[in-house]
Amino acid sequence: MPARPSEPTIASLRDVSGDSLARYWTFYWAVAAAQLTRWLPRRPSRVLDVSGGRCAAAAAEAGHSVLEVRDPGAAGDPGRPAGRAPKGTVVPVVGDSGALAFLADGAVDAVIAENRVLSRHLATEATVAEFARVLRPGGRVLLCVDSLTLGMALLAERNYWAHLSDVPSAEVVLVPWPDGTITRSFSAHQLRELLADAGLEVEWVRPRTVLSPSTVEHVLAESPRALARLVRTELNAPDPDESLGIHLLASAVRPR
Repeated sequence: MPARPSEPTIASLRDVSGDSLARYWTFYWAVAAAQLTRWLPRRPSRVLDVSGGRCAAAAAEAGHSVLEVRDPGAAGDPGRPAGRAPKGTVVPVVGDSGALAFLADGAVDAVIAENRVLSRHLATEATVAEFARVLRPGGRVLLCVDSLTLGMALLAERNYWAHLSDVPSAEVVLVPWPDGTITRSFSAHQLRELLADAGLEVEWVRPRTVLSPSTVEHVLAESPRALARLVRTELNAPDPDESLGIHLLASAVRPR
């Protein structure tokens, strides 16, 4: 399961009393873990993970050989979850996850770019082009980015009204966060174009979660044991609206 980054502090992710939506975030990360498990190759494969979280451990648990790239200065390995020993292996590498010059063309079967990593790589086009280069024909990439919905909410929260008015016509939407960092937000259309321009075929784009935070909070407050049922409902949601949610998830393949 991906490591948990700082949760957005926008009003839409807090309840009416101002409390953080702890139950929703428990649900969110359970969904993320299930989505990754469902997406991973069925056969043992060579996997590149640039997520900076626990995706590498999850892929190794599933029997894959994982090259985990961490940028210099990134947080240390959070460790493998308790349980049986992984069937695969994890090889940690310190390097630039946006410039994979140390990997040959077609070197891996799959790339995991979870945990919003591409929204923190502002030159996203160059990073995705590198993913396409190191993937073998038929190889796949899973990625997660900040949605335009989240970006616009953050701009509104900080009263950046001039920036908001430019969003409909902007090709690139950069969002300043309260902590001084800048991230990049995407619409589903922009994300599809980004992948297509890198020579990848989009399999699907969907919001991380369709169920609203308020719905999840209500259900789990009434019945904490309903988590597994909510996750199944989320995974099986038919044709989810791509404009929903704070994060977008996408899967793409390098043509054979």
